[in-house]
Formats: sequence, structure tokens, C-alpha cells
Amino acid sequence: EVYFNNLSKQKQKEVMEKNGSNHKLRVCVATCNRADYSKLAPIMFGIKAEPQFFELDVIVLGSHLIDDYGNTYRMIEQDDFDIHTRLHTIVRGEDEAAMVESVGLALVKLPDVLNRLKPDIMIVHGDRFDALALATSAALMNIRILHIEGGEVSGTIDDSIRHAITKLAHYHVCCTRSAEQHLIAMCEDHDRILLAGCPSYDKLLSAKNKDYMSIISMWLGEDVKTRDYIVALQHPVTTDIKHSIKMFELTLDALISFNKRTLVLFPNVDAGSKEMVRVMRKKGIEHHPNFRAVKHVPFDQFIQLVAHAGCMIGNSSCGVREVGAFGTPVINLGTRQTGRETGENVLHVRDADTQDKILHALQLQFGKQYPCSKIYGDGNAVPRILKFLKSIDLKEPLQKKFCFPPVKDNISQDIDHILETQSALAVDLGGTNLRVAIVSMKGEIVKKYTQLNPKTYEDRLELILKMCVEAASEAVNVNCRILGVG
Repeated sequence: EVYFNNLSKQKQKEVMEKNGSNHKLRVCVATCNRADYSKLAPIMFGIKAEPQFFELDVIVLGSHLIDDYGNTYRMIEQDDFDIHTRLHTIVRGEDEAAMVESVGLALVKLPDVLNRLKPDIMIVHGDRFDALALATSAALMNIRILHIEGGEVSGTIDDSIRHAITKLAHYHVCCTRSAEQHLIAMCEDHDRILLAGCPSYDKLLSAKNKDYMSIISMWLGEDVKTRDYIVALQHPVTTDIKHSIKMFELTLDALISFNKRTLVLFPNVDAGSKEMVRVMRKKGIEHHPNFRAVKHVPFDQFIQLVAHAGCMIGNSSCGVREVGAFGTPVINLGTRQTGRETGENVLHVRDADTQDKILHALQLQFGKQYPCSKIYGDGNAVPRILKFLKSIDLKEPLQKKFCFPPVKDNISQDIDHILETQSALAVDLGGTNLRVAIVSMKGEIVKKYTQLNPKTYEDRLELILKMCVEAASEAVNVNCRILGVG
């Protein structure tokens, strides 16, 4: 942050002049689902508010365009953003093969869109399989990538996808100090990493909707009081689908036994979600008097619901990240968020293998109030990100460089190195021995050949020529220049 605060207006002006005095940075923001839009929307509003510096193009794909997941592209339109392109990229089936096919479908459709838009930079968020398709397309088409939330650690295939996007991305915006250190350890250029905090915290920490009771009533009923209801949001773990479905079943059983009004959000589009929805319907959750099952809640309203809940339960990253801003108690189930930095409001139930264990966690957490946590941001991420975007020099080489730690010198050389470290062939004709050596310009003997000196002149000349040929051949192998002196 100090680096970017010290970036003078003169430096920003110089960068803009390099990029072209009248050139606005053409930024493409691609959003795949309700979760990543909550992080990207504050940045999009910031870009839109500075038309003298930026042009914004919005691509919508993934589960945004599926009715079963709430047709969440509508909230982008409600925020008054012009959607340049809608790409239907999700292959239904909600299994591992469907995820792979969805990535492939996105890779087929994206090149034409990017060729038309020709953005200077694409902003990609997070660790979803859709985001991997976006980053792959942009990287192969020589479009600069700004990755949001790199360097974090969770506990699923999302880790691998997140780190793969990091390797493809040219610039990084991370949310925590630990994430920044992880990116540096992954050999990313420190000058291209911005520790900004999470963009969603800009909205969370300024959320002062006094009419939250009407929101609670709308989603949970007129008779529900603050701190007297639960928000449940659980997704499948793609590396262990069978166990995550069983865990969801145990969670619902525990919530039924706990007997509190509960808002249950449908899981995301990952492999296994179809089976989880079947579990909900098998248990009659959609018709149970204590439950409200919904596909989507607008982010502004969702903020108020979790801020005033008695507890949030599940395995969503929202629970361990955003909810900490309100001090709402959270029960994090299973391994999906293993490795995430969390505040003291989070109670982990890593082996959620019995209903009693989950029920006991609910009894411990429900109704508590914890101090607000700012691990993931202080509410000023967007101004830092916009300043970072303005500092990007489009004349810099596109090929990214990795800051690898020092390793043993390579034995190969290039021509400049050869010219700087010239070597010569030295011959000593006198004494008991004949000696031929390859000598560096520093005076160091690279290799030495020694033979007894023959008695006759003819034998001596024949042997010295033989030794010189041998040494010259070796000198070629070690990239030495050979100097002939008659």
C-alpha cells in the first residue's frame, strides 16, 4: 500500500503518456456467478465512475444465465451495467464431466468475443472452473490479466484452479498479508502484487441499511426477530462428493432438530449440487414451516440477513470471509475452507460426521456476538485497485517474469558471456614436461594437459601438435575462443 500511496501523480501521468495521451484503459470484467459478482461489482462501479480513465466491457457467463440458479444476470442489469456479451457455457449434469465440458465450451466461445472487444486488461476473480477458462483464453490471446483473490488457501480443487490462474495472470490483487506472501513464494513479481483487501468489504463496512427488519420479514416471515434465525449455505466438495452429500444431509437433520427459522440457499453449480438439491427435496425442506429455501438473494439484502442472523452454517467462503465483518457466529463444516484465515467468530467442525456434533456446534454458537473482524479488508480496496490499474504501463513487455530464488549456475553460456570471459590456449615448451592449458581471461586454468618432453625436436613438435589439437577440441566444448599465434 505504501508503494501505491507514494506513486506520484507525475508517475501516473507518465504512464498514461506512454500508453497514449488519449488512450483510455479498456477493461473487460467477466463474471460467472453470484459470488464473484459481489467482489467484482464494487470495482465495476469504481471503473464506471471514472470514464476519463477507463472503458468498461462486461461479459456474463456461467451460472448467471441459468434459471435454476436464479438468473442472477438480472442483478447486473439492475445495477445499470451494460452487458456486452452473454455466453451460455454451463453444460448441465452437475458432475465432474459436466464441469470439464463447461470449461471446454467457454474456451470455444470466448476467443470470438475477446477478438471483438480487444481489451487492454481482463479482470478475473477467484478460483472457479469458469474463471480458469477466462484466464486461459486471455493469456493465450496476449491480453493482460488482473487476478482478484490470488494466493489464498482453501481445501478443494479450487486451490489448484486458483494457483493455476495466478500463474497465467500478469497482475494480482490479494486480500490478506498471508496471501501476498504466498504469491511471492510462488515466484510472482512483487511489483505486480497489490495488497488491497477484499473489494466486497468496501460495501460490507459501509452497509448501514436501517430498514433491515423489512428484509428479514420478506425472506423469513413477519414473526422472525433479529439474532433468532439461521442462514445456511453449503456447497459440494468436488474432490469428495459422496461425503459432502452425506454431510449436507446431517446438517439438515441437525437444523430440523434445532427448530429455528432457517434460510437455506441452494448450492452452486459444482459437481454434486444436483444430489444435494435432491436431499433437500427428500427431506421436504422447501415445504417445511421452519425453512425458506431460495435460489438467490441480492447481495445488498444478503448482507443484512447475515449481519443480523443468530448464526450462519455451511461451507461457503462467505462464512469465513465476509460474515466476520459483522461478528456474526459461523459454523464452518468440513474441509472446503481448510486453510482460510478466519476470525474468532468461526467455529470449525472439520469432521462433520454425526448429527449430534453439528447440533452441539449450533448450541454453542447460536445467538452469540463476536467482535467485528477486518482480516480481509478495511473498506478501501477499490480506490487502491483503481490506482493500481492506472499505474499499468501497456508498453511493458507482455511476457511475465517469475522471480525464482537463486539456483546453481547453469553450465551453458550465451555469446555475450563468452565474449566477457574469453579463454586462451597456453603452451609451455620447455623443461621436463610439455604443458598445454586452457586459461581464462582471469588467469585461471580451466583444464591442463601434461606429457613428458621427448628428446628430439621432431618428436617434441609432433607431441605438442597432438596435445594442442586435443586441447582445442576440448576448448570448443567449453565455449572458449581459440587464438592462433603462428
